[in-house]
Amino acid sequence: MTAKLSVKEKISYGLGDMASHIGLDNVIIFLTFYYTDVVGLPAVFVGTMFLVARVADAIVDPAMGLIADRTQTRFGKFRPYILWLALPFGASCLLVYAVPESLSLGGKMVYASVTYCVMMLMYTAINIPYCSMGAIITPDNTQRISLQSYRFFLATLGGAMSTFLMMPLAEMMGGGNKLDGYFGAMAVMASIAVVMFLLCFLNTKERISAPPTHENFLSDLRDLVRNDQWRVVAALIFFNISFGVVRLGAMMYYVTYYLGNASYFMWLLAAHIIGKSLGSLLVKPLTRKRSKLAAFTLCAILTGALSMAIFFVPAWISLLVGMTLLVSTFYQVTTTLMWVMMSDVVDYGEYKQGKRMDGTVFSTLLAILKMGMAVSGAVVGWTLGMSGYVPHAAQQNTAAMLSIIALFSLVPGVLSMFSALSMRWYKLNDATMKQINQSKISREHEPVPQATLHTQESA
Repeated sequence: MTAKLSVKEKISYGLGDMASHIGLDNVIIFLTFYYTDVVGLPAVFVGTMFLVARVADAIVDPAMGLIADRTQTRFGKFRPYILWLALPFGASCLLVYAVPESLSLGGKMVYASVTYCVMMLMYTAINIPYCSMGAIITPDNTQRISLQSYRFFLATLGGAMSTFLMMPLAEMMGGGNKLDGYFGAMAVMASIAVVMFLLCFLNTKERISAPPTHENFLSDLRDLVRNDQWRVVAALIFFNISFGVVRLGAMMYYVTYYLGNASYFMWLLAAHIIGKSLGSLLVKPLTRKRSKLAAFTLCAILTGALSMAIFFVPAWISLLVGMTLLVSTFYQVTTTLMWVMMSDVVDYGEYKQGKRMDGTVFSTLLAILKMGMAVSGAVVGWTLGMSGYVPHAAQQNTAAMLSIIALFSLVPGVLSMFSALSMRWYKLNDATMKQINQSKISREHEPVPQATLHTQESA
């Protein structure tokens, strides 16, 4: 239970999130352009479809968690979903990029809506068990931090692979036909993702077992809301994910209209990806010298302060690349530790309420995460719209320009400060988690009462 995890198992677990990001990051970065500029769908329709699908997906998340908590197989509780859904997830990603050219506009809109929703459903169905599995691979807090560090480093590589290889692959495989190019490129990406999921299944082990719950869904949700640390982490997640969505959502507008050169986007994006990789590697050494609470708070404050400082610096690309690298590095530390805290919430709920609900906890927190994505993504559009932003304008008005700069700097900076503030109410420090784990081990090794033994012998 407290043994050190092998590097092979940590890498194998991380491959699961690498596979997810190969599919999901691709969809986030390229799918809007594919739908509007390659397929020819109206931009308003695409934006509305994304918002509705994300909100619906957030509602589905808790249901998947409740189902997973009621699963029991010879492979474990969560691992079998990685095996069962690896191929369906890959196929759903491919179908998104397979809009038939022969369909009418209305037909293409229906096809896009159905396949996008199916893809998000498959992502939910495989990602919630995957995320929940991180809490039952090991109960040791140090090992959990190390496991999540490997996970997010590989997830960043998966996102980078998807970001930088998609367009060259599409051009190479399309031969002048963009529809064929995108389909071929996604076929390669999806195949790699399926193999990674299978390796994740084969080389990981569930070490913490709990019988499947037989209580009704409402009882589980009621116990969840009573968990005060679930509420704290839910607020933390909302602020943390909103930071990333607002900042990345404003990045293209920032480089195009404030820096005056859209090609700078790749420079800032590269700095962001490198920073995330460095942040994943920094977590483990950082938490050796201080608690995860202190590390999270410090990095959240640094992230917020540096982000807000960008509002006041001159438009020098070299300076902005360096600051983006630092912001993304510290932000990735908070994101990695956030997932460790989710696992702590599961242990705390079992300790206080006598019922382990890995799937329910992770799925509801992921629902909060997706609601944060939906709301913060909409805030970017609403802010630009109310400021008088004009697409493709040679020069934006003063209000629009200030809004663009603030969305890239001040707004995410404030959100990061709120993340740091939320730690004031988080009480699952290292000493508390050690006490919880020791209490669980003691219960597992308690001698069976004699009266129980006599009853068993009679039976």
